[in-house]
Amino acid sequence: MVKGITKQVIVVHSPEPKLFEQAIFILNEDAMHEGVTDEMLLREAKKAVRQSREKTWPVSRALWGLLGAGVTGTLWLLSCLF
Repeated sequence: MVKGITKQVIVVHSPEPKLFEQAIFILNEDAMHEGVTDEMLLREAKKAVRQSREKTWPVSRALWGLLGAGVTGTLWLLSCLF
């Protein structure tokens, strides 16, 4: 059962829709009462998408590199011991 709760959302379409088509941001209830304009909301949403994409790529690349090096080292060690 769904209750009658309404939320305002911002939908930002991805410039590179390889993995995600869009991001949906649920607005804080107080945001509209503080004089925030539509342009400000859209700018903040796009900035959040950009920041999250910039932060995850270098970390995930480093982790995959370390994981690959660890697996290679483990296989090399096992082949030398047995």
